[in-house]
Amino acid sequence: MELQVGIVGTGAFAQAFIPLFKAHPQVDRVVLCDLDDEKLARSAARFQIGDTCPSLEALCETGVDAVCLFTQNWLHGPQAVQALEAGKHVYSAVPPGISVAEIEKLVAAAGASGAVYMLGETSYYYPGVLYCREQYARGAFGRIVYGQAEYYHDWDHGLYEVARWRGGKHWRETAGIPPMYYPTHSTSQIVSVTGARMTQVSCQGFEDKGEDGIYGANDWSNPFSNQSALFGMSDGSVCRINEFRRVGHPGCVRMGLQGTEGGFEQSAAGAAWLCKDGERMEHLGNLLACSGQPVPGSDPMRKVTASDGTHLGVSKVHPVERLPEAFAGLPNGHAGSHQFLVDDFVMSCVNGTLPPNNAWDAARYMLPGLAAHESSLRGGVLLPVPDLGDPPGEIGLRTGTSQVAPH
Repeated sequence: MELQVGIVGTGAFAQAFIPLFKAHPQVDRVVLCDLDDEKLARSAARFQIGDTCPSLEALCETGVDAVCLFTQNWLHGPQAVQALEAGKHVYSAVPPGISVAEIEKLVAAAGASGAVYMLGETSYYYPGVLYCREQYARGAFGRIVYGQAEYYHDWDHGLYEVARWRGGKHWRETAGIPPMYYPTHSTSQIVSVTGARMTQVSCQGFEDKGEDGIYGANDWSNPFSNQSALFGMSDGSVCRINEFRRVGHPGCVRMGLQGTEGGFEQSAAGAAWLCKDGERMEHLGNLLACSGQPVPGSDPMRKVTASDGTHLGVSKVHPVERLPEAFAGLPNGHAGSHQFLVDDFVMSCVNGTLPPNNAWDAARYMLPGLAAHESSLRGGVLLPVPDLGDPPGEIGLRTGTSQVAPH
C-alpha cells in the first residue's frame, strides 16, 4: 500500500520535509501546493516534483490520500478540519489550533472521519525526552514530583524573518501572537513522558515594551512577549512551563523532571541523571548528542559519512533501526525528530493505526497554553484546563487510499 501525499505550504520549514516524504518507500506520489505561484514553481523544480496544486481547496478535490500542513501557524486548525472532512489523512505542523473551539472541532473531526490526524511535534523525539520516557517506563523516577519545560527563542534569532514571511506587509499584526499560543514544544515534553494531563494553571506574563511595536496593538491584543505558567497535574505533581520570546539567551527547547527516586536535569552545560545517592550521578552529554548514527548493519568501525549511510542529526537513544534506509543522508532537523515524525505518519496511514501525537494528544499539549494565556490576562488567576478525553477505544481508522476520484 503506497500513499499519495499533498504538501501544503512550500516555505522554509516545508523544505526540510519534502525530501523525506518523497523518499519514504510507502509514498508513491508527492503533490506540492501553495498560493504563491513563484514559490510553488521553485520548490517543484528544486525537488523535481511534477505535480502541483494551487490551493488547499483544489487539493482536497484530488485523489491524494494525505495532506501535510506547513502553512501559517494560525491556519492549522481550520485547514486540518477542512482536510479531514474531505476524507484526507492530515499531518500538521504545530500548533494544532489557537482557540478552544478550534481544538474541539479538530478532535471531533478526527474522531468522525476515520482518517489519521497527527501533529508534527518535534519535541516528542528530542533525545532528552526519549531518555526520560524510557526511564519513566522503567520506574526509575518513582512517583513524579515536579516537571519543567521551556522554549526560549528571542526575536533576534531569526523570528523577524519568519514573521515577515508569514505575515506579509502587515506582519506586526500577526507577529504578536501570545507565546502560550505556541506551547506544544514545551508541554509535550512532560505530557508525553508521564501521560499525566494538566488540570489547572496560574500564569504570569511579561508586558513587552520593545521598540519594534509587536506586542500590544496586534491581532490578539496581546501585550506579553514572555509567559511563565505553573500547572497542577493529574498525577498530583506540579509543572512549570516557560514560553519566552524576548530573552537574553541563545535559545533552547529543554526539560527537567524530578521524582521521588530519581531525576533528569538539562541546562546549557548539558544533561544529567540524578538520584538520592549523589555518587551515582550520570552525565548524559555523549548519549544525547545529535551527532548522527550509522544505519543498522553497517560497519561501526569505519568512518561513516552522510553519503555512505548515516542517519543525520540523531543521538544514540534514537531508535534508528525503525527508519527506512532511504532516509540515510537526508535532512533531519530539530534534534533528529523529522524523520521519525514522517515515518510515524506514513506508517499510521498505511496500517490504520493511531499515531503518537494524535488529535487527543495534541489537545492535551495545546489546551493548557490557551488556559494559561487567559490566566495571564487576568493577573494570574487560577483556571481549570479543559480536557477532551482519551481516544475512543474503537476509533476505526481507515487504511489504504481515499475514495475520492483523481482530479
